[in-house]
Amino acid sequence: MTTPDYSTKGPLLNQTEVTECIVLAGGLGTRLRSAVADLPKCMAPVAGVPFLDHVIHFLKLQGIKRFVFSLGYLHETVENHLKQIPDLNYITVVEQDPLGTGGAIQQASKSCTETNVLIVNGDTMFRVDLNTLAAFHFQHQASCTLALKPMKNADRYGLVHLFPSGAIDSFAEKKEGASGLINGGIYILNRNRFLSMKFPNKFSFEQDYLLSYHNSEPMYGFVQDAYFIDIGIPEDYMRAQTELK
Repeated sequence: MTTPDYSTKGPLLNQTEVTECIVLAGGLGTRLRSAVADLPKCMAPVAGVPFLDHVIHFLKLQGIKRFVFSLGYLHETVENHLKQIPDLNYITVVEQDPLGTGGAIQQASKSCTETNVLIVNGDTMFRVDLNTLAAFHFQHQASCTLALKPMKNADRYGLVHLFPSGAIDSFAEKKEGASGLINGGIYILNRNRFLSMKFPNKFSFEQDYLLSYHNSEPMYGFVQDAYFIDIGIPEDYMRAQTELK
């Protein structure tokens, strides 16, 4: 069996924009079960359509031309819905067993065609300006660039601290009453560098990649104070019904 070449050599290094996206849409949505039962979290109806439709529509407006959907729990439901969306250039990759966020990204990355890919969560809307995020990523030749959101009430999220250059300084654990920059769950990832690293099949992208390698890999944070919502809890799911009409 031939081993794929994930090196960074070749014409793909001339990439100047990001047009390919991995959408992580395999979550169980345990905290949302009281509001939405028997559906993958990304398929929860918001303002009359699955939340995933809002995510796809926004990303297409931002210039994403090809999608790789990483699916798991009730993947058939998502697959059947995607078939009904016109003019959607996509493939699906299914986790037969839960791989963690890192394993899911690792698996999906192998089906991408570009060197640098956007990664988003199918249950989160963060209206970043992809052009400026990509320009920052390429300017710094980053392995990974995180889109960061300033937040006053960040109890549900850990905080990210930056050096003046924008390089990642540290990650802080969740803390009651915290405010600062949170990880918005959107990344631009140099998948060739990522796939050249050694990880187990099942691992956490946040813990085993970002936290473990931010001191040795060029990782940066780019702050955008844009609209953000995570429908992972019933309160925010209900808020989305109004805000995303």
